Formats: sequence, C-alpha cells, structure tokens
Amino acid sequence: MTGRLGLCGLVACAGLVITTAAARAHPHVWVTVKSELVYAPDGTVTGVRHAWTFDDMFSVFATQGLESKKKGEFTREELAPLAEVNVTSLKEYDFFTFAKANGKKIEFDDPLADYFLDFDPKDTVLTLHFTLPLKAPVKAKELALEVYDREFFVDFSFAEKDPVKLVGAPAHCKLSVGRPQGMSTAMTQQFSQLGADQRDPSLTIGTEFANKITVKCP
Repeated sequence: MTGRLGLCGLVACAGLVITTAAARAHPHVWVTVKSELVYAPDGTVTGVRHAWTFDDMFSVFATQGLESKKKGEFTREELAPLAEVNVTSLKEYDFFTFAKANGKKIEFDDPLADYFLDFDPKDTVLTLHFTLPLKAPVKAKELALEVYDREFFVDFSFAEKDPVKLVGAPAHCKLSVGRPQGMSTAMTQQFSQLGADQRDPSLTIGTEFANKITVKCP
C-alpha cells in the first residue's frame, strides 16, 4: 500500500469507494487524534506519541484483502506490514505534525520502531500508534504543536475526552488545547470544486482546521 496514509491508491480508487458528488469533496479520510507530549527528567521535550483512529470506511478499505486467522479481526502481527507502509508514507507529509519551541520551528526525526496498528472489531476501525522523536530535545518556555493536513484531504480532530497528555513534564507546565472551528459555507464551496484525486501543494487551507496544543512552562 502506498500514498497518503498508506491509502493503497484511495485517490486512484476514489470512484470505487466515494460514489456521490458530495462525498467527492474534501476531506476524504477522518482521523480522531490522541497525543502525548513526552518530557525527559531534565524538563526537555523529547517527542510526541500519537494514536490516530481512522474512520470506519477507510479502515474497512485499508484491511480489504488482508489475511487473518479470525474473520473480521486482525492482530498487531497481521497488521504489521500495513503499519510499516502507513508510517513510511507519512514522512512525505511531515507526519502532519508541526511544532515550534519559543517561536522557532523544531524538527522531528523518523518515528521510533515501536509503531503498530490496532483493529477494533466492534467499531471496525484502525488505530495507528507511533512516536515522533525530536531531532534534538528542547527546553521550551512555550511549546506549540499543530496536527493537520495542509490540503485537507485528511480531516484530523482531537478526541472528545483526554485528547492530549503531558508525560513527565515539570509540575508547573500548563497545557491548553485548541480545536478548529466548523467549515464555513465559502470553504465548503471551495472544497466541492476539488476533484477526488486532486492534489494541490499550494493549497494551504488545511491550516484553518489545525488542532493546536500549547504548553507553557514559566
């Protein structure tokens, strides 16, 4: 499987899985986000751990053709090849994760090797777990992190309950979470004019739907 989030040609196959004119408008995939910001004992930020739950339509599409010992269920081992392609594919899109420390951009390294996919047979959804380490740990009075797709092909949204946690952060650090506003009529019209397979690197309207994390450590 290749391409955005390992979609196995979802763009090329959009006609098979997206059948109505309304559905052809962006976004195409919906992801519920839970994240943890990880700190070292010296108070530096070392990375972020993500758990991304994909919508049921994408999850069913992504698992089509995968062999499993139990029908309708998949183990982490059975999903391992798919997890590898998903994580590898994310690099092209900067892992949809952007961060600044004290107002300056900071870079992430490749994900740690402990990534994996879980499948919930009840809700028929996949959840991708992976850790993005910073290239260099940083001590920040203010850390700002955003999760979004610039092209808004993928709609990320924080989970309703406990979307973000601080792991090992100094006790005085304060966390705040910002959720994007709903789509305006003008934006809806703009997205409706984009084809199901359209990719426009200059399209940055996805920033309007960024999920924002701010941590202040005075």
